[in-house]
Amino acid sequence: KMEEKRLFDILKLYIAKYPSQEVALAKKESGSWKKYSIQKYIEITNNISYALIKLGIKKDDKVGIICNNRPEWNMLDMAIMQVGAVTVPIYPTISKEDYHYIINDCEVKLIVLEGQSVLQKIESVKDESPSLTGIYTIGTKSDYPTFDQLVEIGKSNPDPEELKKREDSVDEKDCATIIYTSGTTGNPKGVMLSHFNIMSQLHNLKQTPSPWSKKAFSFLPICHAYERMLVFLYQYLGMSVYYAESLATIASDLKDVQPTMMSAVPRLLEKIYLKIKESGRKNKGIKRIIFLWAFSLAEKYRIDPSNRTWLYNQKLKIADALVYKKIRQTLGAENFDIVVSGAASIQPNIASFFSAIRMPIYEGYGMTECSPVIAVSCNLPHGREIGTVGFALPGVEVKVNENKEIICRGHNVMMGYYNKPELTKEVIDEDGWMHTGDLGEINEYGQVRITGRLKNLFKTSLGKYINPDVIEGKFTESGFIENIVVLGENQKYAGAIIVPDFAFLKTWCHKHEIKYTTPQEMIKNPDVKRRYAEEVKKLNQNFGDTEKIKRYELIADEWSVNNGILTPTLKVKRNIVKEQYKELIETMYKD
Repeated sequence: KMEEKRLFDILKLYIAKYPSQEVALAKKESGSWKKYSIQKYIEITNNISYALIKLGIKKDDKVGIICNNRPEWNMLDMAIMQVGAVTVPIYPTISKEDYHYIINDCEVKLIVLEGQSVLQKIESVKDESPSLTGIYTIGTKSDYPTFDQLVEIGKSNPDPEELKKREDSVDEKDCATIIYTSGTTGNPKGVMLSHFNIMSQLHNLKQTPSPWSKKAFSFLPICHAYERMLVFLYQYLGMSVYYAESLATIASDLKDVQPTMMSAVPRLLEKIYLKIKESGRKNKGIKRIIFLWAFSLAEKYRIDPSNRTWLYNQKLKIADALVYKKIRQTLGAENFDIVVSGAASIQPNIASFFSAIRMPIYEGYGMTECSPVIAVSCNLPHGREIGTVGFALPGVEVKVNENKEIICRGHNVMMGYYNKPELTKEVIDEDGWMHTGDLGEINEYGQVRITGRLKNLFKTSLGKYINPDVIEGKFTESGFIENIVVLGENQKYAGAIIVPDFAFLKTWCHKHEIKYTTPQEMIKNPDVKRRYAEEVKKLNQNFGDTEKIKRYELIADEWSVNNGILTPTLKVKRNIVKEQYKELIETMYKD
């Protein structure tokens, strides 16, 4: 039997177990799918390894990858690790200051990148980055050598003996990758994960997908620990990995691929959910009545069959035949085994809805520092329940300390922050417990529930604690609200900054014969303001008096990853919002 202990061993396992897999990796490029068999994948990977050896990359050297999801990403990643070097995945969207910091912090020797804007940022910092000796580009016009040229160097200089020696020198406890966390404060921190860290995740997650699940669809950034680990898992299980052409083409790509598995973030699922709801509401007469009935039936869905009555199941069958089936066809979701949702909590009614229409939502929870999964839904009894993130992974201990903070220890805890022993000590105590900074609880079945971030909790001037994560979660369920940040530290009451969902608002205005002009004008429109007041009042009913949003401001700005307000997994950076809207917040709290 083969022992897979290091991440690049996955390739040998893949070809041994699934030699006839025609599509190991695929990516849509200008309208057609470019596919790689497992044999081709391995061949190109080995050629890149030979090139790296030829270019003088030594064991433990750092090599950066800055590109979007594409097969070349995996080839580079495997090739870097095979020669005993360390992969440093870097987001294509960060600032040049962050690039400068990361390259110098871990002394990146070589970078392979995609895109003009990334190239410009790297060019502007390369003179202050003494370690950086080479830059290669993918699909980007420039004077720099390309990815294909890198492969050619390897083809002309094959050295299987040296490669074998390099592979043999890699121990499972060696660092495989350094992932910089997009810290919401301060400089990014380099999380060191070993082969053992990530392989342990795969050994403990391999039971989760069904054996028939063979097609994975990927669009979340692979440089993020969550998607990268899943893509390793897909390969470990011999699945085909299809990369979306871009975020804008997800809908049509899904229809093309008809995947059995993918991951998503709650924000995306919320958007799909609201779109389905909106389009269904446009039906007339009996069609509309049936749709709304089926929709509300789906929102009441309970995962555990023992929590569903016979009658409910009969209704579900009818709703499926009349409504859900069409939704699946429209989405290209006709044979989903699992949709993994992570990076933030998903609203229960949305998780129920997707699970009912046969896009089963499995919630996972983790952080880069934990390789990344700490807990995840599974198919064991009580293993999947809406509102919980399932059980801790086998081999991972999870408990809640006196501050209600979740702490964990086990094979998933990182080696530490690169070059930052004192910061490592702040999060991993002497008994090996990783302090996550997340608030939560563990119920009698051992299911983990996340309730918020420790550092987001604040006290009002009346001494009441407020957990903004819970309030924000509820408010973004509304079609009218794209994003919200709840404030009120040391103030008498909770307030909020709200970014309307302008596409939704436009539809609403059209329906109510209100002339829609610009976002800036619409947030001042008396009818719109009245409608938002109603919405806030309605949503406030879910909360106790101290948690109700007493004042709020609508703003017409777009919050995105590119302008630095959202993290790559679409979480709002609260401190940046507080800084950027300081004056607005001050006027909001002027009595």
